[in-house]
Amino acid sequence: MPTLDVYNSNKEKVGQIEVSDTVFGVEVKSGLIQEVVRWQMARRRQGTACTKNRSEVSGSGRKPFRQKGTGRARAGSNTSPLWKRGGTVFGPKPRDYSYSLPKKVRKLGLRMALSGKVKDSKLWVLRDFGLEQIKTKEVVSILKRFGIEKAVIITSGSDEKLEKSARNIPYVKVLRHEGLNVYDLVRYSDVLIHEPAMELIEKRLQS
Repeated sequence: MPTLDVYNSNKEKVGQIEVSDTVFGVEVKSGLIQEVVRWQMARRRQGTACTKNRSEVSGSGRKPFRQKGTGRARAGSNTSPLWKRGGTVFGPKPRDYSYSLPKKVRKLGLRMALSGKVKDSKLWVLRDFGLEQIKTKEVVSILKRFGIEKAVIITSGSDEKLEKSARNIPYVKVLRHEGLNVYDLVRYSDVLIHEPAMELIEKRLQS
């Protein structure tokens, strides 16, 4: 089983933790990770783009002028797509872009993303964050000690001090272990995980 070092907020090694090789030691396949990220992004699309067709725009169904004798092209309605302010042909309508992806594939994508971070030495296990009060400067200092520029922080539960201290930092995102996802693991260069959350993550991905 892989063994990871455990640090405190001052980047001092305070112990080690054994992790499951079925979660943190699997072979990484970029194609599968990309598939899971594409599925996540499709679920996030709003799909609210909407245009009006000729039956929805303001106008009349009355023939605007007689068929012959005017020298103009024949026309049957001023809502025609050929006319100014006429309806749109085959324009977008509200739709749902989401699609289903097997749960096994989603879990495997998470395992691969975590294993990739371990392989690249970009996954850090912290025993505690040492925050006594809500202070953004403290979180920035912790990241500097670890030499991290962009990070997603995974907690074992609600941590108001950490969540409020990090919310104004544009390159940092705090997630509870239930919200761990492939997109954020790929988007951020480093992952900081609260030690108690490791067991919860393993339990979720092994079942």
